[in-house]
Amino acid sequence: MALDTATVPAAGPTAGLAAELRLPVWNALADRADALRRALPPRPDDVVGRFEWWRSLSTTQARDAALLDRFDALCGHLAGRPALGCAEDDPLPEAALEEVDGFLGTELAERVAEYRRLRGQGSCSRS
Repeated sequence: MALDTATVPAAGPTAGLAAELRLPVWNALADRADALRRALPPRPDDVVGRFEWWRSLSTTQARDAALLDRFDALCGHLAGRPALGCAEDDPLPEAALEEVDGFLGTELAERVAEYRRLRGQGSCSRS
C-alpha cells in the first residue's frame, strides 16, 4: 500500500507537522500490520474462505486479526481512503497516533506530542 502525501492539507497551524509525521506514522502502522499478517494463517480473498478463516482462528488470533484490520484501515486513511469513525478531512487521526505510541523513536514521539498539543484531541474514535 502506498502513501499519497498529496492529500495532506496545505493550510492551518498543524498542516506542516501533519505532513512531516504522516509517513513515519504510516510506516509504524504498516510494520505492525505486517508483523501480525506474518503471524496469522494466510487470509483467503473470497467471502466464504474468509468466513471459514475467521471461524478457524483461536481467540488470540481473532484479536490479532481484528487489530490487523484496524491497522489496515488506519493506513488506508493516511493514504486518502477515509476509515470508519475518522473525520474524512483529518490527515492524522488520533487513533493512528495511539496505535504508534511506543513504536516511534524519541524525536518522532516528541513531534507527535507537539502535534497533539497544537491540534487538541481526536477526531477518530477508538473501537
